[in-house]
Amino acid sequence: MTDLHWLPTIEDWRQRLRALGGEPASAWDGAVALANARLNFVLTNALDETVRRILPAGPEALATKKVRLAVLGSSTLAHLLPAIRVAGLRRGIWIDAYENDYGQYLQELSDSGSALHDFQPTAVLLALDAYHMTAGVTAGMDAEAAEAALEEMKGRIAEAWRLARDAFRCPVMQQAILPVHLPLLGNNEHRLPGSRAWFLTRLNQAIRAMAEPEGVDILAVDDRAARDGIGKWHDPALWHRSKQEVTPTAAPLYGDLAARWLAAKQGRSFKCLVMDLDNTLWGGVIGDDGLEGIALGQGSPLGEAYAAFQDYARELSRRGVILAVCSKNDEANALEPFEKHPDMVLKRGDIASFVANWQNKADNIRAIAQELNIGLDALCFIDDNPFERNLVRRELPMVAVPEVSDDPTGYPLALADGGYFEGLAVTGEDRERTSQYQGNKAREALKAAVTDLPSYLRGLEMQLISKPFDMIGLQRIVQLINKSNQFNLTTRRYTDGDVVAVMADPDAFGLQLRLTDRFGDNGIIAIVIGRLLPDKDLYIDTWLMSCRVLGRQVEPTTLNLIAQEALKLGAKRLVGEYIPTRKNGMVKDHYSRLGFTVMESDAAGGSRNLLDLAGFVAAETFIHVTEG
Repeated sequence: MTDLHWLPTIEDWRQRLRALGGEPASAWDGAVALANARLNFVLTNALDETVRRILPAGPEALATKKVRLAVLGSSTLAHLLPAIRVAGLRRGIWIDAYENDYGQYLQELSDSGSALHDFQPTAVLLALDAYHMTAGVTAGMDAEAAEAALEEMKGRIAEAWRLARDAFRCPVMQQAILPVHLPLLGNNEHRLPGSRAWFLTRLNQAIRAMAEPEGVDILAVDDRAARDGIGKWHDPALWHRSKQEVTPTAAPLYGDLAARWLAAKQGRSFKCLVMDLDNTLWGGVIGDDGLEGIALGQGSPLGEAYAAFQDYARELSRRGVILAVCSKNDEANALEPFEKHPDMVLKRGDIASFVANWQNKADNIRAIAQELNIGLDALCFIDDNPFERNLVRRELPMVAVPEVSDDPTGYPLALADGGYFEGLAVTGEDRERTSQYQGNKAREALKAAVTDLPSYLRGLEMQLISKPFDMIGLQRIVQLINKSNQFNLTTRRYTDGDVVAVMADPDAFGLQLRLTDRFGDNGIIAIVIGRLLPDKDLYIDTWLMSCRVLGRQVEPTTLNLIAQEALKLGAKRLVGEYIPTRKNGMVKDHYSRLGFTVMESDAAGGSRNLLDLAGFVAAETFIHVTEG
């Protein structure tokens, strides 16, 4: 299962690879399309070699920031780097990868004059092999000696984390240790303290416990190997010949696991699962077979498989994934199982957007994205029909479309193995996301019922709760900073440590803003970071907002709060910068609309804007502001 089974096979893949070239933008788009195919190790390397030849520095314009990834370890890692770069392509990310000299990871981390420090990574993956981690561990050890060896290894790993974060102030991911050692005792291996196999089990448990308070993420290759079988990941013969702990055939999957972490760090994980209905959520065609004729739930293996897929989708929803329906059906027929079938796991209230008509699915998916106010590149579409899958891939290449058969037992596996919804943490807002979208529908209904905008805004009974950054909200703050792309003036990304540093800086402030109204809690909808400069200008380092609350006077209300915080710090002026990306064009004129004067503009469309606080008058809005 180490092949990328959730991706489609492209019949003319090699011909398209040979034709790759021309303009950098078209070459990039072509490379991304080729990366989204079911590739083995040989094809992965061929694509990487071609892309590095025709785009040696990557494309000029990207939807995301380029990543400089240092892969540091104690074994041979070079064969993994092409797979990591190609997996980055799959997610629209350009990755420059660095490998330390063999076995020199700790030395290069410690030496400020090393090639690693010249590389200046923006992300670090620490990949330590099992043989290195169990050096000196023997079956002759008693429990006390084994415990001491474990503490020593934990200390070595923690020191590597500290060196990486102190030197580069960037995200760190620790590869779990592959369980390559054979048992000596058997089923009760845990009763042999010095067993290397049991030592690695304990070490992986310890690494996860250590990583949590440090904000270090885990590359869970041990879990993956447990599913695939260690033989799919590790070949002892290759280890002895070339010190490759991860076999080349597993490299494409290894690269995908690493790249989906980088994508999650950039907020590029998918947000919404769009589901077909007939033969996807149940067996059969509801319009032809009727409620009694569809296969669903207890009574048949097929019906249980469909119910199991619904259960998986519902569990995704409970951790923050938005669910939508896109079906060619009469709406009344499509709704009937949700309302009347006793074995239906998903209910209508679980679905944030429900589209059932006879229009083509590409247009309906566009409508779903518009209704949910999210980008098309946030949608993952699952459908049993190959015609519909290929249509959406052709018309909407930014939408993820996993390749599935007509066997529903494979649907959850395709979504899980594809890593479409890779997450780093789960917040309270994630768990409430579906109810927030249901609240949006009620707000839109109110908007349609009133005759003027002021009456609509007044009727919402909005309350903006302002709180400084705190440890309780840390995960949600970091999550929003790293995934918000559209209403984001500078698109700067921050780690947990960066946010904690803002909290500790007396010349800076961080605000987390929550919006509630008569229809419910919208959650944390805005993040602002301000920094006082030596000349008493208050620089707005970060200002991002959820697009869900646009048009509700949140922008001027937030400016009132920024001005208030700036004056507390003794600032005389506000300086707001707009740094353009491919996704944030909607806020190009944000500062000028709020009364700032444009002081500087650049050729890329960016601007530096100024507001004199001496003459600032707080805007009157229909939003009541309180401190949390």
